[in-house]
Amino acid sequence: MKDRGADAAEAGFEVRLGRGETSFDARDAALLRAIDEHGSLNRAAEALGRSFAHAQRRIVALEDAFGRLVERHRGGSGGGGSELTDAARDLLARFDRLRAEFSGVAGVPQTVLPGRVVARHGELAEVETDAGVVRALAPPGADRVEVTLRADAVTLIAPEEVPEDAGTSARNRFPGEVTAVEAGETVALVELAVDGGVRLAALVTLASVERLGLEPGTPAVATFKATATRAIPVG
Repeated sequence: MKDRGADAAEAGFEVRLGRGETSFDARDAALLRAIDEHGSLNRAAEALGRSFAHAQRRIVALEDAFGRLVERHRGGSGGGGSELTDAARDLLARFDRLRAEFSGVAGVPQTVLPGRVVARHGELAEVETDAGVVRALAPPGADRVEVTLRADAVTLIAPEEVPEDAGTSARNRFPGEVTAVEAGETVALVELAVDGGVRLAALVTLASVERLGLEPGTPAVATFKATATRAIPVG
């Protein structure tokens, strides 16, 4: 889950709606709106300066996660085209509501984990922390670091839904137990206790809170991408 428009970008965080391993973000919203405006995926991609092949692959990936989003019409006197489904319009409405709530947030909580770089894989490093090994982006030569993790970059999933590990490119995964849920109108700040007495903060939608049954005592797994995690040198 995890659910950016101009307001959100100014606030310094990204709004995403998640379904499984797929996230719907501002670029995806812009693509759907361009399809709606221009009446075809090809013209939408051109207007956005994106390749048609890339836009098409992205729509397929989004539909695998969120259901049919674009109705395609071939040929005919009008030359064919594409239009949004009701599901796509609902998805855009949800994204806009979430963005509106996020835009009123002064800042997003983040977890800071002191640690030491123990291995490297190109730009990515493995950092030993109290919570365990965290994969993060780290500058060359860094040794002692602080890993910073924004709450809006964390996804919570049920333990039984954790996918198989895919090696060094896999998401960071930390099982734990919910200790607090602070709900707003559409999003909630969830605190998860993991190994080493570490508390991770996650910003999720209320729909995710309900679907996962998140409340104090509920087991959950915090996952986040290495590319969304920064290791900053200290000392």
